[in-house]
Amino acid sequence: MFILYDLIFLVFTLACLPVYLFKGKFHRGFLARLGALPDNLALERPIWVHAVSMGEVKSIAGLIEELRKIYPAKKFVISTVTPTGNKIALDLKKPGDLVTYLPLDFSFIVGRVINRVNPSLFIIAETEIWPNLLTSLYKKGIPIVTVNARISDASFRGYFAIKLLIKPILDKISLFCSQTEADAARLRKLGVAPSRIKVTGNMKFDQLTAPLQAAGYREKLSLGLDGKLFIAGSTHQGEEEIILSTYKSLLNNFPTLKLLIAPRHPERADALASLIKGSGFEPAKISVLGPRTREPVNPRTVFILDTVGELANFYTAADVVFVGGSLIKRGGHNILEPASLGKPVIFGPHMFNFRDIAEMFLKNNAALMAKDENGLVSAVTRILKDNFLASQLRANAAGIIALNRGATQKNSAAVGALGLTDGNQSKAE
Repeated sequence: MFILYDLIFLVFTLACLPVYLFKGKFHRGFLARLGALPDNLALERPIWVHAVSMGEVKSIAGLIEELRKIYPAKKFVISTVTPTGNKIALDLKKPGDLVTYLPLDFSFIVGRVINRVNPSLFIIAETEIWPNLLTSLYKKGIPIVTVNARISDASFRGYFAIKLLIKPILDKISLFCSQTEADAARLRKLGVAPSRIKVTGNMKFDQLTAPLQAAGYREKLSLGLDGKLFIAGSTHQGEEEIILSTYKSLLNNFPTLKLLIAPRHPERADALASLIKGSGFEPAKISVLGPRTREPVNPRTVFILDTVGELANFYTAADVVFVGGSLIKRGGHNILEPASLGKPVIFGPHMFNFRDIAEMFLKNNAALMAKDENGLVSAVTRILKDNFLASQLRANAAGIIALNRGATQKNSAAVGALGLTDGNQSKAE
């Protein structure tokens, strides 16, 4: 079966190769995806935590800290798929830890990497199913835990259609810590035994942002005491045109309003700069600005956040935040980060990756949804003109976040209850 899977995965990889080359997605860490690891590894049965991208890495930061308390002698391997996730993961690294990329799911690659790393536990953030990786870990008797487990509508339909194939792979996972009861129900329908499922909540509610000073970031953008800042965070191609058109309309009523766009993929900064110029504005990349802008900024300037890991810093300076990936069908991004910083939040209609959180915020009047450009203009205008509405959105969001915290502690307790050993007996196939 897995030889056939290797062949299918090889065909898929070769088919995607031109796309990767065209989009420039080969990076320094790609050798790690082929199984390359440092020569002098001395990890001593580490805990391996995998988080695909930046959002998932941020969500597991607290869990790693809790596990360090439970297992103070353990080193950690943190793997990602994306370079942005890798860069955030480096901030979590302690002496002796390894930050790397997840190996491609070929049996001969993952087998070699697992032998080199020799983890005592493997933790997956959210729900990623890599048949060869999970099978190789299982055969070596390494417990596998999925935290923040979620099954989207599309994923459930796909998995259910191949339930006979997917169930044997899911059976290799020791424990699922699911975000919601709905996710748990879907896992049960896929054949996962109820005894291996715990509903522990969403760790994204536990992401505590260190206290930040907004003044420095407002000064960097030359906002002044009365300046207003509109941030569009985690945006994608196809919705930035809508945001720029929205901004043009907003300037009629708010002539001093500034716009900062933070593309989800900072490598798109040059393409975004061209789009901004074509819209009649002057692009300014944050990476080339000094610590503060002493001279008045060109009134037609639109700022581009082209660095990784600074979005929360600039969120502190915002008066209103739109969270991207939601005006187009990308599924949206994490609205909890700006909300936890006390910012009124707007998102589009396509929040299927964060459906439960989006519905919770809308139901409790903690955020606004804009269906299109007109809706976005209206939502930003309402927030900037109505201080009571802005305060109400902030307060209601804070209440939701406070009420839903605690998943990190529940997950760390569930992992701790497994009891790690240094045994390495292979399981029978």
